[in-house]
Amino acid sequence: MGHNEPVGLYRDDAVVLRTQKLGEADRIITLLTRRNGRVRAVAKGIRRTSSKFGARLEPATHVDVQLYLGRSLDIITQVETRDVFGERLRRDYGSYTMGSAMLETAERLTAEEREPALRLYLLLVGALRALVERRHDPRLVFDAFALRALANAGYQPALGECARCGAPGPHRWFSVAGGGTVCSTCRPAGAASPSAEAIDVLRALLVGDWATADASESAVRREASGLTAAYLQWHLEHGLRSLRLVEQG
Repeated sequence: MGHNEPVGLYRDDAVVLRTQKLGEADRIITLLTRRNGRVRAVAKGIRRTSSKFGARLEPATHVDVQLYLGRSLDIITQVETRDVFGERLRRDYGSYTMGSAMLETAERLTAEEREPALRLYLLLVGALRALVERRHDPRLVFDAFALRALANAGYQPALGECARCGAPGPHRWFSVAGGGTVCSTCRPAGAASPSAEAIDVLRALLVGDWATADASESAVRREASGLTAAYLQWHLEHGLRSLRLVEQG
């Protein structure tokens, strides 16, 4: 837990991932914190109109939060807002759906509570900020976040060499289950045959080459986004609820 553990109180920066009702007036808040990974905590009285927390603990809000260690769930005792990403995202449907998918992805990629996830936290904050500042197409921002978050979790797709034998590419085929691009010899049944331009976009998003990604055509972006969604959901082993909204957007 860090140096604050002996006294029961600790403070951390966090992004609110999800909220759930608890009893008549409370909520369970799922946070992705800078130092303590994913934490579930109770915000007491937050559903009352007189709550001191109010909108500070809505999804996608970036906060400085103080918590008290509990037996099963920690207790939120103080919150200061750093940025209301969620409120700003709700002004644009496309950005809102992409942001929701990011939050769900981040939660699903943190399998264990309190397991440090600094890199994922920084990726999420950066991606949410890019969405609200409208630096790039929201779909590209989501795909870049998803690819980098997967790479951080050990699931980086092969986008040049063959994912199975390592033969240098470029290769024509892409296998979601196989780990990325595959050569003709290693190609499994059901492998896709995406355009070279779509693979270039995926590679650009993975390394932060926004000039290449931003210059891509919309049809190529849709193709790259479809590959990203399939690859993401394969490794999460279940579909993302919010991704259905993305696909409808």
